[in-house]
Order: sequence, then C-alpha cells, then structure tokens
Amino acid sequence: MTATKFAPGLMVQGFTPPVSLRDFRLIAFDMDSTLINIECVDEIAAAAGKKEVVAAITEAAMRGEIADYKESLRRRVALLKGVSVQHLEDVYANRLRLNPGAEKLVAACRSAGLKMLLVSGGFTFFTDRVRDRLGIDFTRSNVLETENGRLTGRMVDQPWGDICDGEEKRRMLLQTCERLAIAPHQAIAIGDGANDLPMMGEAGLSVAYHAKPKVREQAMVAINQGGLDRLLEIMR
Repeated sequence: MTATKFAPGLMVQGFTPPVSLRDFRLIAFDMDSTLINIECVDEIAAAAGKKEVVAAITEAAMRGEIADYKESLRRRVALLKGVSVQHLEDVYANRLRLNPGAEKLVAACRSAGLKMLLVSGGFTFFTDRVRDRLGIDFTRSNVLETENGRLTGRMVDQPWGDICDGEEKRRMLLQTCERLAIAPHQAIAIGDGANDLPMMGEAGLSVAYHAKPKVREQAMVAINQGGLDRLLEIMR
C-alpha cells in the first residue's frame, strides 16, 4: 500500500480517515519507546556499564535484524547480572516518562468504552507500575529473576510461557479479544518495533509510533511527529 500524508508527521494507508473510536473495543500498546520514552533494558544495563552493547542489540532487534527475539532478550538480560533492584527503582523514578499524549489517548479510549492491553517484551517491574498509573486492564510481559536484591541475569518462566516476544504479543491480543467476545478487527494495536508487527497484523487498525522503518511501512497509521494523541486526529 502507498501511504498518504494526512497531516504533517501523520501518514495513513489502506483506509480513509476519519474512523470512529467507538467502532473499536480494545487498544493494545507496546510499552518501551511507545507508551513510555525509554527502552528499560538499556537503562538497567547502564548500571552494569553495559548500556552501549545492550542498546545495540535492542536496536537491531527492534529493526527486525535479529530473527530470534527470545535469544536476543536472553543475551541482554544475562548482561544485567548483579544489577541491584534499587537501580530499577531509580530508572522508574528518574528516567521513565510517559510519552507525550499517552494520558490523553488513554482517557479518550476509556471514555469511548475501549479496554486497554499492555503487551511488552520488557519487564513486569515496569509494566505493573505503568498499568496501575494509567488504569490499564490487561498486561503481559517478562519477569526478571532476583536473588538477595540483585538481578541474576535470568528471567522467570510464567504459566503462559517463557518470554513475551512478537508471537506472544499476537497471542495475547487474540486471547484478550476472545475474553472480551470481540473480533480482532475491533482492536487497535500500537507499537514501534519489529516484535510488534505480529499483533499489529491481527488488529483492525495498526499504528506505528515513531517507529522503525519496517514497522512504518506496514502500519495503517504512522505517527512520525508529535505525541500518541495524534491518533485522535483521524478518530471521530
């Protein structure tokens, strides 16, 4: 599909705006670099003096240049061994911010009756806090293992599986739709990296937010400038 410029920094393809927010029942957000301003794993790595190497792996994974996302995350988490849980607290308090327009978009979706899902290749330490801060209904992300107040460099398996990768994001979107008794085309999915593409491909409206080129190309809406609330420019 050929994207058309709807407004400065806002591209649409495959449909003609505006569409009604009330046509949808669910909105699914990626977290890192989408709903929030940082990649949490990179900021944790800073405490171990390994931010540069971890960030390089993160960037390659988000661009879709690493085929095995799970292995890339295991490699990054292994480099976090020994970092204190207090450093995670510091990242949340001092580095993590909601991206511009996040609260406005969440409020508009809630007013329109949408449920909200947060699916992340990041960690429950952060997703649980963001969930509670925004009143998000459902989450899925990864658990960092700790011993004596420090990271072990491993993640904890959960009842649904080991790591929330792109395929798990897709499954969680579909499971949440089933739980709500809605069809996938009644869902909106917003992300920025290659691991968001599987869930974006299932949703009725896919949105790339300041995303990698591969994601912008495949999304129905690409927000390249401004905040998340720019989505409301094409919603009535």
